[in-house]
Amino acid sequence: MPELPEVETTVRGLARYLDGARLARVETRRADLRRPFPPDLVQVLTGATVTGLGRRAKYGLIHTDRGQAMVFHLGMSGRWRIEPEELGKHDHLVLETTAGHRLSLCDPRRFGSVDLVEEAGLAEWPAFAALGPEPVGDELTPAHLKTALKGRSAAIKLMLLDQRVVAGLGNIYVCEALFRAGIAPGKAAGKVSRPALERLVPQIKAVIAEAIAAGGSTLRDYAQPDGQLGYFSKQFDVYDRHGQPCTRCGAPVLRLAQGGRSTWHCGKCQK
Repeated sequence: MPELPEVETTVRGLARYLDGARLARVETRRADLRRPFPPDLVQVLTGATVTGLGRRAKYGLIHTDRGQAMVFHLGMSGRWRIEPEELGKHDHLVLETTAGHRLSLCDPRRFGSVDLVEEAGLAEWPAFAALGPEPVGDELTPAHLKTALKGRSAAIKLMLLDQRVVAGLGNIYVCEALFRAGIAPGKAAGKVSRPALERLVPQIKAVIAEAIAAGGSTLRDYAQPDGQLGYFSKQFDVYDRHGQPCTRCGAPVLRLAQGGRSTWHCGKCQK
């Protein structure tokens, strides 16, 4: 599933073609993705001017002068294609600008979504209302985590994946940040010390920033809007490296199952 760095990379790629552009044509090429397209999507967006693009957690936002934003989620396999020579059966939404650019939302598995949300109510939109702070910027602090995790017996790895605690963190980057901070993924969240959280927060920010700079991680279907592949996967310390030597101590990387997902970690370096 595309995670925060992949969505951020996507939004930045789209901005080069959409920011300030007027949408000349909008086409939905099927009725739905994970759920139906908004019935007024074509009517609202056709002729609209894009006033900016953004991201909240793992959602991309395309703001317009119509007072509504198009909010998209890439699901498991979604990606935007820029200037596709031909449209394929998995290109389900097409945007064309008056400057002649064509962009298509390609989603083979159709686990993604597209919504129209009133700009004035974005923060209260149900998918956003309960989200925690973004893992980049100044809102995520050790103090926030200490308060959010107080008394929690669930594993720190699982709590960091809870979008109410931190918005947008996914499996790849939680595994990597916990390794860098030297925290065992199975440790009870409420037992993680303040000094450990003070190590963890900057590592979360660093791993996200590095992944964005690298264009994300290419896993299965993900690619940037221009078709290029993200290469942060070449920098993984533990993720998907079961049995390979730890980059820090040389011990074999371990894999365990947590909450239905795989977790990779070093049993020596993470306590």
